[in-house]
Amino acid sequence: MFAIAASACFGIRGILYQWTSQRPADRNLLFVGVYLSGIIVSLLLNWQAKQPWNDGIELGILMGMFSFAANASLYRGYEVGRASVVAFFSALSPLVVVLAAYLLWSEAPGVLQGVGFAIVVLALVIVRYGQDLRSGQLRGWSWGTLAMLLYSFTDLSSKQSVLVGASMLPVLTMMFVTGTVLFLGMYVADQVRKSRGKKEAVNDTASNLENQQPASAATAPDLTASAAWTMRRTLLWGMTVGLTNIAGMVLMLNALQEGVTGIVSAITAMSVIVVILYARFYLKETMSRREALGILLAFAGIVVLRLAS
Repeated sequence: MFAIAASACFGIRGILYQWTSQRPADRNLLFVGVYLSGIIVSLLLNWQAKQPWNDGIELGILMGMFSFAANASLYRGYEVGRASVVAFFSALSPLVVVLAAYLLWSEAPGVLQGVGFAIVVLALVIVRYGQDLRSGQLRGWSWGTLAMLLYSFTDLSSKQSVLVGASMLPVLTMMFVTGTVLFLGMYVADQVRKSRGKKEAVNDTASNLENQQPASAATAPDLTASAAWTMRRTLLWGMTVGLTNIAGMVLMLNALQEGVTGIVSAITAMSVIVVILYARFYLKETMSRREALGILLAFAGIVVLRLAS
């Protein structure tokens, strides 16, 4: 049940990401807000819970690095490749998690749990398997595969923190601090790059004026995007989106304490179902028979896993 709730939170997060991606908001600054929100909420929760900062919390740094790299890879894949292809490969992380959990901790699901896991993975494949993949247009698959591996490493690091007895909230605090620092570094580097580009554009304009030639439209700075979404607005919106992220992480860690790693990973990966339902009923996108079948299989898999637990 914790995993199902985590999947719902990550699904809502996906919806908010999709909505924001259609707005001229700075992606890196958005993620700074997402992770900063996680820091604040984790510290406030721990102020009440008073969980100790014990051994093992350094795994939160590893989780933060993997989470940062996974998000960056996924977005890069969407920028250069076809969304259906990137999404398909990134959704297969439960397969890696199950294999790694067996090799690392000899953690294997029971027969009925294995059946449920297989149904859930099949549902993910059916839902994500788009026309682009069938036609062999695999542009962006490398970034999707990299995101899959990094999300798998995030889940495995989370499980390892549970196994060593590290306090959950301090671990999450370390994770979000790491992600905040890394995305802030990317934001600063991007701003420096843009500043240099503007200086070069100004110099080109001045040179054209001296030569009595009009500056090209390509060198003129575009202030529309920055005027629409200011730094303050983007950061605050990112912190709002971050509430769904921290909620999902807390629920997932609780699920890892109670359940089999691969099963938890498979269920949380079904957050895509929430996004598809949003696209169908809010964005009015047509749902194919294949996607409907995948959703039905996903619910069937959850029922089987619930009966097996």
